[in-house]
Amino acid sequence: MTRKTALAFLAHPDDAEILCAGTLIRLKSAGWEIHIATATAGDCGTTIHTAQAISEIRREEGRRAAALIGADYHCLGEKDGLVVYERTAILKTAELFRKIAPSLVFTHPPKDYMLDHEMVSLLARSASFMYAAPNFVPLAVRPGSGVPYLYYCDPVEGIDPLGNPVEPTTYVDISDQTDKKVEMLACHASQREWLRAHHGMDEYIDSMRQFSGARGSQIGTKAAEAFVQHRGHAYPDDDLLVELFG
Repeated sequence: MTRKTALAFLAHPDDAEILCAGTLIRLKSAGWEIHIATATAGDCGTTIHTAQAISEIRREEGRRAAALIGADYHCLGEKDGLVVYERTAILKTAELFRKIAPSLVFTHPPKDYMLDHEMVSLLARSASFMYAAPNFVPLAVRPGSGVPYLYYCDPVEGIDPLGNPVEPTTYVDISDQTDKKVEMLACHASQREWLRAHHGMDEYIDSMRQFSGARGSQIGTKAAEAFVQHRGHAYPDDDLLVELFG
């Protein structure tokens, strides 16, 4: 591996902070370049703002959260509930990957409670496989580009859409990173009102702490994040996160 660049490509602002921020913090401390990208700006994540207003708010929240760990934030500008695995979105995602040239990618699991998440998972899988192919998009291929390590984050609550528990392949201890992860998630203050109104969930930070604690208890630590590694043909099949963090 010639590049130490990690990309969390997820559907909405705050997804990375909930699902994999602890691991991103550990990677940053280990000398990795970190990027957080979302397919949408979260234009439907409100009951009180216009789509344009909440998008501006949530983009700024995403930038502030990323800046806390020296990461860059990117947004493709797709619309909430309308993320689709189709030509335009595939090419936009591939162009983002071509610019960043990640050697490690985090995304949503193939099956999740929201279809935006599932579509982003497909987009990430497509771009990770194709972005380094010179003829796929017109941007120049950066040195060191190639098929990256690909990890699927936990679905919310660790269950698939039918309520079946997901069995991780990989755990990362984030006991020492939890406070910074909370600080990052707290940047997304606009979402407390939305989650309370639409999801029936008020203390989203407490919910994140509880689930991280539950994953941690499975490996004997205070907190953990869990992943399923994509090991299909042409993808690396050694577990990089285990090699890095044990």
